[in-house]
Amino acid sequence: MEMAIGAAIWLVGKVLSKLSDHLVSTYVASSELGLNSEEIKTKIKYMQGLLHAAQDRDVISNRGLQSLLEDLSKKADEAEDALDELHYFMIQDQLDGTQEAAADLGDGFHGHALHVRHAARHTIGNWLPCFSCSRTQEDDSADTTVVTSNPHSVTQSDSGNDGGHVGKLKFDRVAMSNKIKSVIEGIHNLCDPVSNLLNKISIPNNSTVVTIKRSPTGSTVSQDKLFGRSVIFEKTVNALTRGTYQTETLSVLPIVGPGGMGKTTFTQHLCNNETVQGHFAVKVWICVSTDFDVHKLTRQIHSYIPAVEQEIHNCTNETASLDQLQKSIIERLNSKMFLIVLDDIWNCNSEADWKKLLSPFTKGETKGNIVLVTTRFPSVVKMVKTTDPIELRGLEPNDFFALFEACIFDRSKLPANYDYDLVDVARNIARKLKGSPLAANTVGRLLRKNLSREYWMEVLEKNEWKYTNNDDDIMPSLKISYDYLPFNLKKGFSYCSLFPEDYKFDNFEITRFWITLGIVDSSSQNVKNYLEELVGNGFLMKGGDNSREYYVMHDLFHELSRNVSWQECFNVCNLSFRADDIPKSIRHLSITIENIYDESFVEEMGKLRSVIDIENLRSLMIFGLHDVRIANILKDTFKDIKGLRVLFIAMETQQSLPNNFSNLIHLQYLKISSPHGLEITLPSTLSRLYHLKVLDLRDWRGNENLPKDFSRLVYLRHFYSSKELHSNIPEVGKMKCLEELREFRVKKENVGFELNELGELSGLGGELSICNLETVRSKADAGAAKLKNKRNLIELRLVWSKAEQQPMDDDVLEGLHPPNNIRVLGIINHGGTAGPSWLCGDISIKKLESLHLEGVSWSTLPCFEQLSNLSKVTFRNIVGMRLFGPGVGGVTERSFTHLKEIVFEDMAELVEWVGGPSSHMFSRLERIKIKRCPSLCSFPFLECSDVFTNLCTLYIVNCPGLSLFPVMPHTSTLTYVFVKNDGSHLFYNGKEVSINGYTRPLAFHNMDTVEVLKINDVSHVTLWDLRKLKSLRSMHVKRCDNMFSAELYDSVVLHSVRNLHIEKLQITGELFSHVLRSFPAISELTITECENLELLPVEGGGLWDLKMLQSFKGYNCGNLFSRWPMGEVGGGAHAIKPFPTSLRELHISSEESMRSMGLLSNLTSLTSLSDVHIVQN
Repeated sequence: MEMAIGAAIWLVGKVLSKLSDHLVSTYVASSELGLNSEEIKTKIKYMQGLLHAAQDRDVISNRGLQSLLEDLSKKADEAEDALDELHYFMIQDQLDGTQEAAADLGDGFHGHALHVRHAARHTIGNWLPCFSCSRTQEDDSADTTVVTSNPHSVTQSDSGNDGGHVGKLKFDRVAMSNKIKSVIEGIHNLCDPVSNLLNKISIPNNSTVVTIKRSPTGSTVSQDKLFGRSVIFEKTVNALTRGTYQTETLSVLPIVGPGGMGKTTFTQHLCNNETVQGHFAVKVWICVSTDFDVHKLTRQIHSYIPAVEQEIHNCTNETASLDQLQKSIIERLNSKMFLIVLDDIWNCNSEADWKKLLSPFTKGETKGNIVLVTTRFPSVVKMVKTTDPIELRGLEPNDFFALFEACIFDRSKLPANYDYDLVDVARNIARKLKGSPLAANTVGRLLRKNLSREYWMEVLEKNEWKYTNNDDDIMPSLKISYDYLPFNLKKGFSYCSLFPEDYKFDNFEITRFWITLGIVDSSSQNVKNYLEELVGNGFLMKGGDNSREYYVMHDLFHELSRNVSWQECFNVCNLSFRADDIPKSIRHLSITIENIYDESFVEEMGKLRSVIDIENLRSLMIFGLHDVRIANILKDTFKDIKGLRVLFIAMETQQSLPNNFSNLIHLQYLKISSPHGLEITLPSTLSRLYHLKVLDLRDWRGNENLPKDFSRLVYLRHFYSSKELHSNIPEVGKMKCLEELREFRVKKENVGFELNELGELSGLGGELSICNLETVRSKADAGAAKLKNKRNLIELRLVWSKAEQQPMDDDVLEGLHPPNNIRVLGIINHGGTAGPSWLCGDISIKKLESLHLEGVSWSTLPCFEQLSNLSKVTFRNIVGMRLFGPGVGGVTERSFTHLKEIVFEDMAELVEWVGGPSSHMFSRLERIKIKRCPSLCSFPFLECSDVFTNLCTLYIVNCPGLSLFPVMPHTSTLTYVFVKNDGSHLFYNGKEVSINGYTRPLAFHNMDTVEVLKINDVSHVTLWDLRKLKSLRSMHVKRCDNMFSAELYDSVVLHSVRNLHIEKLQITGELFSHVLRSFPAISELTITECENLELLPVEGGGLWDLKMLQSFKGYNCGNLFSRWPMGEVGGGAHAIKPFPTSLRELHISSEESMRSMGLLSNLTSLTSLSDVHIVQN
């Protein structure tokens, strides 16, 4: 019932929003409808208020109200469609200067005449069915498609783009008036019954907080064995008893993960570990659940702590105040080390409450005390943690399967038929459970009922565990979290079921999807908070890579979203689906295509048309590229769609779109993708979708020409695409709602590409590049862009074409004044002699954080002291700049107080970046990049590197004058270094070091995280220098004869190295045998072109001692086995072979000294052998 009330509130709210539109409300109030729109809105608002109040009442069993709400929701849906349709034609009127959908207010001839004309057309249409659908105004001879639910026609192919204007749809006034009157009266007639019934439902005297019942937990281990997680378990035991937390009075360690991941079990095993038991004098376990009451929890904890003799603050637990309890706890714990577990915390009212609960535990004399918190909510973790949390996700496959078998057989012996009859089914089921221990328990109980293959196959194919409903089953456990959410978050989460498993949502995609469906108000400032709340409640996980931040849903939560939305949403995620499994009530459908199909898929898609109401689908989302046949199947299945608000689709051919595409007048969110290599054009009828608010063409790989009438999409707010598509919008100024325009190209020869088009787009935000500015000739023309008024802009690039450099009026740049709050600014190839006053004079853009100047030759650079927020500055190809630093080019001692990144590129004249005594002004720098500056001979880092304590990136390329580098990396903070000049280079990224001919000193003690070392043609690095590389796993040494010396025998041992490759070394067999003692744990050894190296046939040395060696590769050496003529030295039990018996892989090429296969006779574990050629005498 809660969801029914929530849905009714939501849908009624959408109708009210439509009725609040001035044009729509005027039409509804017009004389031809005869409706009192204000009275209707008042009644709807009154009913909406009662529905809100009913959410806190006990109406769950009121079937009459349930039925009325269903009727109300249906009518609200119909009303939204009708009002939306009316609004479409009002937009068309505005675009064309017509009044086809104008309201008749009863005081003029025009409205009456329109109504009579439409009535006549409507009547004739009823008489003559062949004329029941009107043609477009532009082309009365065009073929038309009959549209039964929309009083207008479709007149041309929906695919293709011939570059011409697209015919518009005609408006049937009589049909529209009748429809609106019917649905509004329907809602009006339901208002009184619903309101009266709600008024008769008693309001509780006292508001009660609904609490979710959770089974209590205790410290006693419920699962004898902890499956998996041994590494993190041992690490945690060590941290609790010997390590990380011993210097702190109190540490709070959260253990977090989705429901059913084994947090409580893991913690029970921790508490019962012998080392932990012996370490803590006092151990307390409290099951908190949803009832976080400081006084109650303090009382429970107090009852666990033994009293002390002659206790001063002794009190009666049941009646004591919070103050008395806290004082008693402090006294009892004063000299004792304690471990407190707060299991299953669902919420904490405030940080103040949390601190109040902890306050008595921070007063003792002992250190190393621990509070363990288990929770499924990252938001709780954020509030309580004092150290990094332990995140529990699914078990590893082998560990999970061991647990799964234990859950199935519950200490019983495996049945005789298990290995050949059941184990394969069990493994297939296990793969579907995503490593969840609770899921293992749930399904284990199911399988235990019947140990037959037939039953287990049925469980596998029908996913029966999804429908179990015991409190300790997986889905009910997860649904408790869902029940805890407010309605809007429930709705937003449930609609995530339409996306494929493991889908990476970006912020804009999912929030615009929610806004389109009305789940989130588009005017809300807290849209992103919905995502963050779902993250905080554990439903989504935040991730990211170098290119973007994204959100992803755990597989089990995706399954939950499918379960809770099954009546509204359905995702066809495999091609063996059955249409009969899809509820008739669904309004949102998605299909994940895997580019495989069979005849059953064709058949089931055919059935789908009769199972669900295709016409009134609100969302249709096709994921994945597919072939032409599947495209045609989809096109045929969905040929009757009309009510879509959201459409995601791939165009495989020019005819891939549904036949009714141009008739989707309600469509607000459209995402079209296309494969590479096909010259497909966007449909010309795209420009007729006037309600479109989001157009996503990021995956469009077809032709980059837009429909000529594209600017008729006047409600489009978000256009995600390439810069090329953005720059091809003609007359973009008509699209006044547009919030993204990544690039605008001024084209004097083309109408609709003048700068004044930008002047109309006051809502532009994000980034904007304006190119071809060399065609703008005056300040007035530049000012027409009205850039200063675009306060939502974050990044602006002003670009002149380098190829068209001509003398120009400096006032053009003056007229391109950015908004004062601009954050990122680039000025490229401006051919003037002076910078603009707003940057180089009395600076007005003082919030600027990043400045990029390229190809300019100004007499004066900006006064950087005024740009106090500047964190990044880039200079590229600045003519006339010879010096940079204090006292030069606008730089003073007070400049760059917050600068974190500086870039110099292609600065042919730059000789010196001045530092000296003023080097401290650059001490906050984190990134320095200098590229292709051939004359530069000095910069502050060379002179006083110790000042640059924050530097983390140093990039120097093709600057031959820079050579005297200090020891690097100079601190452990510097984690990225790339220095390349004249064939030598140094590369370091924290994980890898590559040194080629680089001769300056290196600080290996600051590279302790390095795992890979590649070193070539270097004489100043020895094995002794590498002893600090504790994480080193792989070494490649080439032309470094000084790397290994006899003086280092046995003095350096690199236990972490697993892979060693030596190349072109002048090294003897004797020295090599000693070198190998420094690498006792290597498993892979490669020797390339070491012509003097002869492996020694001696016992107790060489390869024979490498007991972990599994792979040996030798290439082009020639003498490796020259001392092993017949394959072994000695005989019998004392025979010596070149390789240890552990070897599994052997590759030898161009090795003439290999004369006998007897060398390999002991290699009983060998699995790979190649390129071995035996040379016969």
